Amino acid sequence: MNPARSSLAVSRHRYRPACRQCCGVALDMGSARTRAWLAGRRTIVDVPTVTFPGSGAVYPIRRGAIVDTAGAARLLDRLLGHRLPRLVRPLVVVTTPVLDGIAYRAAARAAVEVLRPRSVLTVPSARAVALGAEADLTRPLLVVDVGAHLTEVVLLSEGAVVDAHRTPLGTSDLDSAPPAEISEAVVAMVTAMVRQDRTSLTRDALDRGALLAGGGALWPEITHRLTDRLHAPLRPVPAPHTAAVRGAARLLKAAHTHPAVTGVVPPPAGHPHRSPDPT
Repeated sequence: MNPARSSLAVSRHRYRPACRQCCGVALDMGSARTRAWLAGRRTIVDVPTVTFPGSGAVYPIRRGAIVDTAGAARLLDRLLGHRLPRLVRPLVVVTTPVLDGIAYRAAARAAVEVLRPRSVLTVPSARAVALGAEADLTRPLLVVDVGAHLTEVVLLSEGAVVDAHRTPLGTSDLDSAPPAEISEAVVAMVTAMVRQDRTSLTRDALDRGALLAGGGALWPEITHRLTDRLHAPLRPVPAPHTAAVRGAARLLKAAHTHPAVTGVVPPPAGHPHRSPDPT
C-alpha cells in the first residue's frame, strides 16, 4: 500500500469522529444580545445584536422577532465565521420564543445557513432556560423569562410547553416602564394561566416556585414584587443572562450522540456489542 495514502486514511479516520463530536454551536439570538457557545470551548461569546451594513446600526431582531434575516446572517458570520473549522459543517442548536415560534424558526434557519450547518435544531427558550438551570423537568415548571424587549411566562410539563403568554415589555423599557409595570404584566399573565387551567399543573408549578431568567432576574425590585404579588416563591436562575444558551449547549452535547445526527443506530438491548445501561 502507498504509505502516503495509508497515512491519509488514518488521518481522515481520526479527524471525522473528532469533528462530529466537537463541531457545533448553541445560539441564543435575543433582541439586545446574541450569545453563542462553541463545542470544545469553555467561554460564551456575547455581543450586541446589531449589524453595521452602512453608516448606521441595524437591529435585526426586535421584540423577539427576526425582522432582518440578512442582517442576522451578517451578524452570525461576523461573530462565528472565523471561529468554525472551514472543512466541517457544524451542528447548530437555536433557542426560539415559544409564541410566534414558527416564523422565528423559519427566519432563524435561513440566517444560520451562513454557517453552512449540517443540521439545525431548535428548542423553546423556556425549555432551554430550565435545562441551563438544571431544573427538574419531571414536575410541572413555570418559567418567567424577562428579556430586554420581551417577557414570556411558560408552563412546562415533562419538559413540553403546555401554556404560554408574552408581553412586548422588557428591561430595555425600564426608563419608560418602571419595574412595577413589568411585574404587573407578569402577574396578569400568570393569573390568566391559573384561571384557564382546568388541571392543577399551573398551581402546582407556582407553589413549587417559578424560575426567573433573563435580565429581569437581576432586578431585586422585580423579584420582590413578583414574590409578593404571586404569593409564591421565585427562584432566580444562576447567571440568568446565559441560562438559555447554556441549556442549548446541553442539548447540543446530547444531540451529537443521537442516531439521527450520527447515523449510527445502537444495537438492541441484549445484543453482545451493546454497552450495558448505566445505573
